Amino acid sequence: MSGDDSKFGSAQPSLAELRRSTDEQLMLQLNNGVNDALAVLFERYQHLVFSIALKIVRDRGEAEDLTQNVFLEIYRSVAQFDPAKGTLKVWLLQFAYHRAFNRKKHLNARKFYDQESTEDIERFSQGVTSGKYAPAELQRLLHQGLASLSRSQKRVIELASYDGLSMKEIADKTGNSLSNVRHHYYRGLLKLRSFVTRPMNSSGMLGNDD
Repeated sequence: MSGDDSKFGSAQPSLAELRRSTDEQLMLQLNNGVNDALAVLFERYQHLVFSIALKIVRDRGEAEDLTQNVFLEIYRSVAQFDPAKGTLKVWLLQFAYHRAFNRKKHLNARKFYDQESTEDIERFSQGVTSGKYAPAELQRLLHQGLASLSRSQKRVIELASYDGLSMKEIADKTGNSLSNVRHHYYRGLLKLRSFVTRPMNSSGMLGNDD
């Protein structure tokens, strides 16, 4: 990578000096071991990278992780940057799009986007089942349905619906991986919906779906 670092002389540039630098000068400094240059680049472009990542992966936590990873890739690949082939912004965007689409492909393979919203249990009392049961009856069915779930499924759904925790917060609280938490939540909701929407028999009781 070519460039002119005479602006800074032999001394390490201050953060204020780096913030006044061009992108090309920052990449040159980063290549020379001035790690603060990466912090300035992060300040300058983090919102742009995050917005691209969020638009593609559609999950804030995933987008935040992707943003960090993109700048880590920039740090690792700084020697490959050639300003003669394009601006840093274009190079950075190429990293962002490539990493984001790869991550989305991975998340699709893991059924990440098949997960239900944490508002789904509330919809049981507002959707098609609301005209079928009185509120007290629906509440009783929901309690019965929760009792039919596995311990892990019940805990995740209760933490999400009653305590209002996000999937990541539940993972942190339970020590489970985020993918396992999402799996328990998704499977639990499917079982709960199946329980609540079972047809009633002629006596007005829920039929047995075994």
